[in-house]
Amino acid sequence: MKQLIFLTAFLSFAFAKAQTELPELILRNISGKKVNIQQLSEGTPIVFSFWATWCTPCMRELDAIKEHYSYQQKEFGFEVVAIATDDARTKQRVKTESMGRNWPYEILLDTKNVLIRSLGNPQIPLTLIVKNNKIVYRHSSFTPGAELELFEEFKKHLD
Repeated sequence: MKQLIFLTAFLSFAFAKAQTELPELILRNISGKKVNIQQLSEGTPIVFSFWATWCTPCMRELDAIKEHYSYQQKEFGFEVVAIATDDARTKQRVKTESMGRNWPYEILLDTKNVLIRSLGNPQIPLTLIVKNNKIVYRHSSFTPGAELELFEEFKKHLD
């Protein structure tokens, strides 16, 4: 019985930690290159936007961010990494869709949903601002204008 209580407490702690920090994980980008996600957030904030080719709100969100992206990037160093959660059946559409929409983002593949599940939120769209592997902002869903809130939140976490 004590072992069960200890295990439950340990898993609860691990789950809570996973929701506030990035796990140590390597994903591949659409070109096949391995990318350590923890290294992406070292020093400066970065936005992780979880999406899929079948998710219309996800596409609308990334399109809305793109409209202001170059200005925000020059002005504040704003950067987005779009993490596709498409599974093995639909992952081949990710490169075509992102290139067709001319997204200027790094595109990573989380085909087994390991990263998004470790964050405690398998629902997309999911947008995070991460700094030094700590999640400092989290937003689920998309409504027009949400990208402006994202830009403001990003500015709050600059040094």
